[in-house]
Amino acid sequence: MFDDGIAGVANLDPELLGALRQAATHAGIELLVEGGWRSPGYQEHLLREAVSRYGSEEEAARWVATPGASAHVSGDAVDVGRAAAAGWLSEHGAAYGLCQIYGNEPWHFELRPAAGDQGCPRMYPDPTHDPRMQR
Repeated sequence: MFDDGIAGVANLDPELLGALRQAATHAGIELLVEGGWRSPGYQEHLLREAVSRYGSEEEAARWVATPGASAHVSGDAVDVGRAAAAGWLSEHGAAYGLCQIYGNEPWHFELRPAAGDQGCPRMYPDPTHDPRMQR
């Protein structure tokens, strides 16, 4: 269902990958992982690109975390492709422990195991409001 031969999938947290696979079997549409695990070097590259695109480190931080703070680098986040798939996961993902974390990134999901019982936690408007990004 998700190609373990691709580093971005193979290096995901096993519980996150399991939850994604379970959700994918029930989705009725293809859940495509467009971004998963990233090396620190690649995350740094994305951050430099974002600074160039948005004009400042402060604005770039709304979209791309530093390698030391990124949930992608630790294998704890996925970016789901296709708006319909991200929309389905946003609506139904809590049942699998998959939650959208940032209001400005409808494609970004992380595992929150308690979500099945308690629902997903409130989203941060963007990563600059996430205490984990203050590292």
